[in-house]
Amino acid sequence: MHTSENVLRPDIALSWRRSEMSGLARSAPNLQVEADAIDRRSRLVAAAEPVVAELAAHLGDAEFCLMLADRASRIVDMSLGGRSLRNRLEALGGVVGVVFREETTGTNSIATAHELRRGIAVRGEEHYLEPFRRFSCYGHPITHPVTRRLEGVLDITCHTGDDSPLLAPLIARAARDIEERLLRTARHSEQRMLAAFQVAAAGRNRAVLVLGEGVVLASPRALELLDPADHIRLRDIAAGLGRRGVRGGFERHLRSIELVSGRSVSVRFQAIDPGTDGVLFEFDGTEDPREGKRLRSPATPSTVSVPGTPVYVGGAPGTGRTTTVRSRGGGDPERRLVTLDASEAVVRGEAAWLADLERAVDSHPGLLVIEDVQLLPDTCCLRLRRLMERPGVRIALTGAPLAELTGRHAVLAAGCPTQIELPRLRDRTEDLPGLVRTMLDGLGVGKDVRFTPAALASLAGHPWPGNLRELHTVVRTAAGRRAAGDITLRDLPGSYQVSPRHRTMTPLERAEHDAIIAALRASGGNKLHAARWLGISRTTLYNRMRTLRISG
Repeated sequence: MHTSENVLRPDIALSWRRSEMSGLARSAPNLQVEADAIDRRSRLVAAAEPVVAELAAHLGDAEFCLMLADRASRIVDMSLGGRSLRNRLEALGGVVGVVFREETTGTNSIATAHELRRGIAVRGEEHYLEPFRRFSCYGHPITHPVTRRLEGVLDITCHTGDDSPLLAPLIARAARDIEERLLRTARHSEQRMLAAFQVAAAGRNRAVLVLGEGVVLASPRALELLDPADHIRLRDIAAGLGRRGVRGGFERHLRSIELVSGRSVSVRFQAIDPGTDGVLFEFDGTEDPREGKRLRSPATPSTVSVPGTPVYVGGAPGTGRTTTVRSRGGGDPERRLVTLDASEAVVRGEAAWLADLERAVDSHPGLLVIEDVQLLPDTCCLRLRRLMERPGVRIALTGAPLAELTGRHAVLAAGCPTQIELPRLRDRTEDLPGLVRTMLDGLGVGKDVRFTPAALASLAGHPWPGNLRELHTVVRTAAGRRAAGDITLRDLPGSYQVSPRHRTMTPLERAEHDAIIAALRASGGNKLHAARWLGISRTTLYNRMRTLRISG
């Protein structure tokens, strides 16, 4: 007779629920092997090796097994004891390269510790998978002492008959020993980064920068040249360079980049050394003949010079549709414009709205702006379409993205020779530093306040459903907490203090991300049903969720 879910400990019961929602059957694991993705020379493996070896020596041939998983919950090392335990674990998929996540192996001390980010014991009948119920296991996460990022999970497993309450503190102590070794490794890494920086910058007035995990070293010239927002771009450029260097040599790479200031420079960069995450950047001057002249800020919306023909400005709410139309008064030198909101046709009635439209056309010589035309009733669309064809009438329409328009609303947009599509903020996060700077200037805080690179990186990791409007609210809130100085991660509203994405999604990846999110919502979080709804296998869904950093 198995343990009933309603008498399980809360953490175990919630883990069972997550496992069930993933579509995992209780009879067997859904094994997933990623042996090729294992980095056997990683900092985690190097730091854990002597600790695990010492534990294994103390345990000898006793029926215990030590398993080390990386931050993706892949088994990267196993130290097995007695033959009986070894054979049983291997028969259930306990081999190097197997992914121990709740959606693949259910509730256990590796998968659930990875999910909870804290130590946990899973004993016998508490395992979600029936074949695992003959074992007890204790797992503890390994967190990097500097970055506070999860590096992996250390586990000890035994037969239920060999279970002991002493195993929990034993494995927790071993995890702390690994963390201390990671700290020493980080210190050595910092020393190598400092040495590389000193060699590159010695005796020369050059812009030299070193970026590492939690480390920034910059020469005076680099401080003058670079805005903190440039660090985000540079980190993206160097992402994964250290690991490529281990396999292919630490060659230098050369490319041209445009800085936030608008200046175009050449930069040489290379991974510093095996065992470090540091990258050395050396800047070789400007390729822009204007030598430091500030180009148009990416925060400046595309302006619309409205001729005598209609213009359609489309985009999601908050993308700056109205600002784009108003930025130069539609090209009118006197900046005269009048605005009608299409939603008023629904609230006040079509007749009243049409009367306002006629009055605006007859009495207003400037630009007439119709907001949110996708809300207009068909009768109003027909009348507006006729007015757009009248000579001398200057009209600009704003509304939903062109692809979302149908029927009469699509006809209205099609009647505009000039069509401008504004991207969502989440698809233009490279512009975010400039947008933030412009918003700070607009708030009147001047140059006394700036966002740190960490704060900007955190904002870049947000999906921004409210687009520019939402960003402005966040900037205003954060600036209200600082009269001068740096706005740090802690100054941001709580929900925006998130870990940044390692890279920006492409439009295709963003579409895929949104489709998966929609499928998960439609299926109530059941991954098996979501995979069927999307027409893909459950394994493919898990892989794409990890790649796109979708939790759930």
